[in-house]
Amino acid sequence: MSPLKEKERTIRRPEELAPGRDFRYIGQRIPRADGPDKVTGRYDYLADGRYDKALVGVVLFSPHAHAKVRSIDCSRALAMPGVRVLTWEDAPDVLYNSGEWFPGQNDHPDERVLTGHARHVGDRIALVLAPDERTARIARGRIVVDYEVLLPVVDPEGAREAPEALHEDGIREFPGTIAFGDVEGAFASAAHVEEDVIVTPRIHHAAMEPHAVFAAPRPEGVLELHTPCQILFGIQQTVAKVLNLPFSKVRIIKVPMGGSFGGKQEAVFEPLCAWAAMTLHRPVLIVTNREESIAATRVRAAAVGRVSTALDADGKLLARRFDVTVDAGAYLSGARKVLMAMGKKTSRLYRIPAVEFAGRAVRTSTTPSGACRGYGSPQIHAITEIHTDLLCRRLGYDPVDFRLANLVHPGDSDPSGASDLGNARIIECLTRGAERFGWDHRSKVLSWGRWRRSAGFACCTHGNGCAGTIYHDVTEVSVRIMEDGSVVVRTSLHELGNGTLTAVAQIVGEVLSVPLDRIVVTEGDTQFTGYDIGCQASRVIYVCGESARLCAEQAKELLRSEAEKLWGCPTTYENGELLVGGRRLSLGEAVRAVETKGGTSVDVHLTYSPDRNPGSYGVHFADITVDTCTGLVTVNDFLAVHDVGQAINRNFVEGQIYGGIQMGLGMALTEELAFDAKGRPSARNFDKYHMFNAPEMPPIDVLLIEKGEPGGPYGAKSIGEIATVPTAPAVVNAVNRALGTEMTCLPLTPARIVEALAAL
Repeated sequence: MSPLKEKERTIRRPEELAPGRDFRYIGQRIPRADGPDKVTGRYDYLADGRYDKALVGVVLFSPHAHAKVRSIDCSRALAMPGVRVLTWEDAPDVLYNSGEWFPGQNDHPDERVLTGHARHVGDRIALVLAPDERTARIARGRIVVDYEVLLPVVDPEGAREAPEALHEDGIREFPGTIAFGDVEGAFASAAHVEEDVIVTPRIHHAAMEPHAVFAAPRPEGVLELHTPCQILFGIQQTVAKVLNLPFSKVRIIKVPMGGSFGGKQEAVFEPLCAWAAMTLHRPVLIVTNREESIAATRVRAAAVGRVSTALDADGKLLARRFDVTVDAGAYLSGARKVLMAMGKKTSRLYRIPAVEFAGRAVRTSTTPSGACRGYGSPQIHAITEIHTDLLCRRLGYDPVDFRLANLVHPGDSDPSGASDLGNARIIECLTRGAERFGWDHRSKVLSWGRWRRSAGFACCTHGNGCAGTIYHDVTEVSVRIMEDGSVVVRTSLHELGNGTLTAVAQIVGEVLSVPLDRIVVTEGDTQFTGYDIGCQASRVIYVCGESARLCAEQAKELLRSEAEKLWGCPTTYENGELLVGGRRLSLGEAVRAVETKGGTSVDVHLTYSPDRNPGSYGVHFADITVDTCTGLVTVNDFLAVHDVGQAINRNFVEGQIYGGIQMGLGMALTEELAFDAKGRPSARNFDKYHMFNAPEMPPIDVLLIEKGEPGGPYGAKSIGEIATVPTAPAVVNAVNRALGTEMTCLPLTPARIVEALAAL
C-alpha cells in the first residue's frame, strides 16, 4: 500500500526558527505615516482637490454589449452653458493596448480613447465636459444615440467559434504555451490519471476609490497628468502614443490612491483625459462613480481550466497537462500576459518533471479583464489545488502527505527555465500550519441535523519580480542625507494604500539609524524621479526595497569616506553619528562639513536590477460549516501561513493577509460579475455585488515563516498578492470535504451547493 494512503500520522515538527537579528525598525509594528491624516479626513484624494478653470468630464458609455453607432445628437447637451462634447469622430484613430507598459512589448493594440463600435456595456462613446460634474451628468443624459445592436459574444468557450469576430482584426484568440519534459511518456506510463475542469469567476476589484484622473496642458507643449495609478511610466507610454508626443513632453504624477488591487494598473481613462485636455487647451478632470467603475474599467479574468495529472503507483507526480481559456473581455488588455503568468506558476509549487500548458485569451462582449491581485495566480491555484484535493480523495491519498511528498524544496530549480525558487519554505508552511490549525481533528466531517462541518487547505506560490522572464526589472532610487541629518529618498514608488512608503523608510532608517519621522520617501513623477517598471509582479519589497537598502548603504559609505578624507583620520558610522578620531559628530554636522569643506553633497543615485526571482509560499486552512438546507457557508476559523523571508513591518504584513483573505473568501463563495445573454452585467453597484463584509469575516490567525531570502532587503520577500491566492481553493476544498461533493465552478453560491447536493 502507498505510504500516502489515509492513516493516523503525526505532523513532522520542523526545526525551531533560528533567532533573528536585533533590528531597530525591521520587523517592528511601525504605524503608517499617512494613517493619522487618513482617519481624520485630512488626506485628499484626486477627486477631493480644487481644479480652477478645469472642465469636469463624464463619459457617455454604451448601454449595449455589442453595437455600432448610427448617429449621435448632442445638440441639447451643447445648448447648456459651458458644455463641450467630444465623440469618437473627434478622437485620434490610434490603437493601443492598455496593458502594455514598455515600448517593444508588442502587445496587440485594439483599443481607442473613444469608439463608435461598442464592444461591451460601458465602452466609451463620447466625453461630456462642463464646469462642474452635476452639469456634465445632466448634459450627458440629453445626448441621443441611435445604435445598431449586434449579436454579443458572452461565453468565452463559444468565443472561438463565434460566427463573426468582434474586432475588425478578425482575431478570435491569442494562444500561449509552456512545455517541458516528456509529457507523453509520463502519461503513457502512469499508474493513475485524474482530470478535472475548474471554472473561476470575473471579479471586481472593489477599491474604495473609484477611478479619477486629471490632465492639464502646460507651457512648451507639455501634458501634465495626475493619476492614482500603479505603473507611472506605462501610463506615460500610452498617453504619448495617443497624443503623438515624445515621452519627455508627457509628465505623469502619481497621486494618493484609495486602493487598486490591480484595477488601476492599466491606462483606462488616462489617455482619454490627456487627449481632451490637449484638444480643448483646458485642464480636464474625469471622475467616475461605482457603477461606472464596475462596468467600464477592468475585472479579474474569468478562466476555464482543464487539468490532467499523471501519477506513479506511489503517488508521485509524473506530469500535468493544462488547457486553459481566459476571458479577456472586450479588449485584449493584459489578458494574454495573465494567461502566461498562470502557466509559469505550474512549475514552481510541486516537483513535476513534465508539464504541458496550452491556453488562449479570447475576447468577449464583456468588461475587459486585466491585473487583479495575483495576476493569474488565484485562477491557476484554484485549478490546481481543487484538482489536487479531488484526486487525493478519489485515490485514497492523505492530502497533507501527498503534498509533502511532492512539494518543492529550498534551492530547487524551475524546470521551465525561470529563476530558481530560492529559500522555498512551503513544506515548513504546511507542516507547521497543519499542527497549529489542528488539521487531524478539524479535517474530520462532523454532521448534526442539516449542518456539516469540516476543513480544507490549499498551498500556493507567487513571485518577486520579473527577473528570469521576458520582461526587464529595473528601478532607480536616490538617497540624500540633508544638512540637518534628515533624509529624502527619491523613488518612483506607487503607494497603493498598503504602507509601501513607510516600509521603505524603515529599510532606509535601519541602514542609517535615522528616526523614521525624519525620512521622506517620494512617489513617482516622470520628470523628477528615476525610472521604475511599476507596482506589479509583487516586486516592491524584494526589488525596490533592496534598491533602497543598497542606496542607503552607499550614502552612508560616501559620508564616512568623505569625512575620513576631510579630517585625515579613521572614521566610522555608528548609530546615526560619525566617530572621527576621538570626536563624535551628529549626522547633520558631518554632512554640513563634507559639503562646505569637501565640496561633496551626500546624494547617491542607484540603478538596480535583480538577478533572481525567488518564490514566496503560503498555505491557508479554513474551518467551515455548511447548511445543507439553504446552501449557506459559514467560515468559522482561518489560519494563514506565509513564507515571507523577513517581515519588514508586521502590521503591514498581517494587514495584507487579512485583506487578501477577505478577497479570497469572496472569490470562493460570493463574488461573481456575471453577464446575461445580452452581455449586460448582473451587478452595477454593491447592492448586487456581494463581498464578504466585516460581520461575516472569521477569526484569522497568522503564522509567518521567516527564514530569510537572499537578495531581499534583510531577507524579505513578497506578501501583497500571494495573501489572497490560496484562500478560495482552501474554502472550496473544505466545502467539498464536508459535503462529499466535487464542486469545481466558483463561487460556491447557495444555489450551486443545493444543486450539487441534489445530484448526490
